[in-house]
Amino acid sequence: MYKKRLDRLPAIPLIAMDPYLSVWVPADTVDGADAVHWSGAEKNIDGFLTVDGSTVRFLGKNEAASCLTEQTVTATRTVFSLLHRGVELTVTFAAPAFPDDPEVMSMPVTLVSMRLRALDGEHHEAVLRLHLSDALCYDGSHKPEMFSDCFVDHGWQTALCGQKTQKPLCHSGDRITIDWGYLYLCAKEGRAEPDQSGLAFSCTAAVEEEMEFRLLIAYDDIASVNYFGSLCKAWYRRNGAQITDALHFAQESFDLLLKRCEEWDARIEADSAAAAGGSYGRLTAAAWRQTIAAHKLIAAPSGEMAFLSKENASDGCIGTVDVAYPSIPLFLKYNPELVNAMCRPVLEFAEMPVWEFDFAPHDLGRYPYATGQIYAAGYQPSGSVFPPFYLYPAGQKTYDPHYQMPVEECGNMLIMLAAAAAFGAKKELAKAHCGTLRKWADYLAKYGEDPGEQLCTDDFAGHLAHNGNLAIKAAVGVACCGILTRDAAYSARARDMADRLLERIGRAGNTPLTLTGEGWSMKYNLLWDRVLRLGLFPQDFYEAELASYLPRIGRYGLPLDSRASYTKSDWIGWIAALSQERERRRAFLEPVARYLCETSSRVPFSDWYDTESGCYVHFIARSVQGGLFAPMLLSCSE
Repeated sequence: MYKKRLDRLPAIPLIAMDPYLSVWVPADTVDGADAVHWSGAEKNIDGFLTVDGSTVRFLGKNEAASCLTEQTVTATRTVFSLLHRGVELTVTFAAPAFPDDPEVMSMPVTLVSMRLRALDGEHHEAVLRLHLSDALCYDGSHKPEMFSDCFVDHGWQTALCGQKTQKPLCHSGDRITIDWGYLYLCAKEGRAEPDQSGLAFSCTAAVEEEMEFRLLIAYDDIASVNYFGSLCKAWYRRNGAQITDALHFAQESFDLLLKRCEEWDARIEADSAAAAGGSYGRLTAAAWRQTIAAHKLIAAPSGEMAFLSKENASDGCIGTVDVAYPSIPLFLKYNPELVNAMCRPVLEFAEMPVWEFDFAPHDLGRYPYATGQIYAAGYQPSGSVFPPFYLYPAGQKTYDPHYQMPVEECGNMLIMLAAAAAFGAKKELAKAHCGTLRKWADYLAKYGEDPGEQLCTDDFAGHLAHNGNLAIKAAVGVACCGILTRDAAYSARARDMADRLLERIGRAGNTPLTLTGEGWSMKYNLLWDRVLRLGLFPQDFYEAELASYLPRIGRYGLPLDSRASYTKSDWIGWIAALSQERERRRAFLEPVARYLCETSSRVPFSDWYDTESGCYVHFIARSVQGGLFAPMLLSCSE
């Protein structure tokens, strides 16, 4: 008698490697719908099990009743089992996304294990089939001329397919998929071969005792990012390695990689339990692969790491500073050097002639072109490429100042660099750009105490003057510059800014949205005063502020502010982290877990959704969900 455990998410991750190879099943179960890219484009992965002549579909839309007996989604794995005619099949899709091992994390390889065993003591003839659509290799509905082949390498059947005409980095945009490169399917046993619509694995087995079939799914993107004119490859390829080297490594290390996945899952679950308990582990498991897969880790021409996010379901920007900022709790916890790798390319661009502002840039381009900020630089249709702004000389007036985020991005960069250093990242990066950091801190000191009308990271809400959250960020950012430069003058200025801010907004909670007293908002930027122990705001202020949020929590979470009922789940994670009480943390986090369980929106974990309806508003599969790891950055009392 089976007791079903079916982990429910808005969409189930199958392959989550980078912004282009990100495949999900938008249903309660893996046999409830056909697989799609995070953007909704069809990217079918189909699985069938035949036992004694009777066939059931275990992956992809199954028109019959589901045979699933279990479905578990952990941080690194999606595991599901089904029972058909006395034979149990257990399938594991595993992503070795280990932040402490950038070499492996950057390898675009997914491990697939399929285990068969007879549960009734009888002998059965079984056939297993798995099919990958060649639509994984092109964008849009029109199928180009395709190439395919197969060979045996290191004892593994290896099949590959791709377009006959290869055009690496041939487009740029948001809700588009890769249009170049090669898909690989490798099998230890059975057959892996191309067919007219993709790559197929098949095997026939006499099932008595348990047996396992091992597969690898990989993608060679040839070139990953145009980095200021250099066509850069994934980090693991920096010394000349090829996709076949990644495949050989995964083949030889299959057992070890699966064991490491299990260890990482256990570690993240234990860290979640220690930080908040309850349903918090469901949130971190749902956010892990999504957060990492919304990035590409490349080797910059300098030989250093550049960790570049894609602003999914927004405008497709690459290396957006205010998208990196909310994501950093995950990386601070598990490899702070990746935070430096987010900041490095931004610093490089900010010191180019075209960037003439005294504040930090918003982004580095539109994915996969890191060739200069495109926000506030005019419109280019999806698919087309922006000009190489990084080459422009000074004086071109390329960017419209009205659409910049000056206080936001200056504060973000200073905080990210200070936090990375505090958690153990190398300090040489900040030292090398000390003059730029001082310039940004001076800007915050001059303009951040009472910000003028401008955008913040919540730009979907529009321009806002006297933004209280930005004023907090400005004080924290100036204090972080004091840490980075060891200049006590910045630390003193930050304390003065914080004291004057408290005089305006008070200590009794319900702090206003604006410094002129309108509305209310959750003050998520306070997190770094606590994490970095800056001492800018007193404990009684935190207690009153958090207490004022509790009555405002809706069924699916705390609204962002008084302007609407929608929220941002990453900021909720930050707010939860401000409390030292476990139960209060749960009060903020449990409604987000409820959203995951009950939303009717069939998209990967959205960070922007409505707290009343539980429906997503716009954003999909974004890296900002790394912010849900914020409660792990501060210890909590039992």
